[in-house]
Amino acid sequence: MNTLALETKGLGIRFGGLKAVSELDLSVGEHEIVGLIGPNGAGKTTVFNLVTGIYRPTEGWIRLEGKDIAGLPAHVVTRRGIARTFQNIRLFRNLPVLDNVLVGFHCRAALSLAGSVLRPTSFSDREQRLRARARELLDLMGLLSREDELAGNLSYGNQRRLEIARALASEPKLLLLDEPVAGMNTAERTQVMALVRKLRDELKLSILLIEHDMRVVMGLCERVFVLDHGEPIACGEPEAIQKDPAVIEAYLGRPEDAQPLRERARKS
Repeated sequence: MNTLALETKGLGIRFGGLKAVSELDLSVGEHEIVGLIGPNGAGKTTVFNLVTGIYRPTEGWIRLEGKDIAGLPAHVVTRRGIARTFQNIRLFRNLPVLDNVLVGFHCRAALSLAGSVLRPTSFSDREQRLRARARELLDLMGLLSREDELAGNLSYGNQRRLEIARALASEPKLLLLDEPVAGMNTAERTQVMALVRKLRDELKLSILLIEHDMRVVMGLCERVFVLDHGEPIACGEPEAIQKDPAVIEAYLGRPEDAQPLRERARKS
């Protein structure tokens, strides 16, 4: 494996007496696409919340490029180089598409209140550079022609793309995607898969994604980690994961009664 972009060891969190995530050893290599899967309620989004600083772990550690980030505030984690999207799209629906991307620059913009009032040449130049970069990201997402539309008027698939563009505005090293193809048809899912590969290759990103669509996971990820009831039950290459009895049982019940995951992936 290449240099690790993200590594957790013994990661866990309790909410009162409930252990939501326990003993998670997870890694994402540099420029690698890794999947995090599991049944509903397995703790996948909780892992994202731990990694991005929304939750503070009660056990274990988290390292980004070898540096400990466990327990850092979310805005500091963002500046360190982690960005994410959400399972439920969180856009500023009444703002134009371009402005939604500009919001993503906040952690690196270095634009002061005094500058916004007095508008010296340096402020205006910086603002224009940010707008130009925002348009580049919209172009990458296929949304440049929509820059003046309200975000809430975009189709569901395009809102997903816009949320990714906003995440990219923070210049991440590691991008976390929470169900990026949820609610999409087959053609849209295929387009998003190509887009994720493009982001990895062109922007040199490391990517960790949560996804329930097994066709996407098996076709896109180089390694897969599986959670069940907050505990890791398997990790490895997609071919091995889809044949793992523990994984099949977690998703579908006893292996002898279950349709293999590879069949689900083929039919989805």
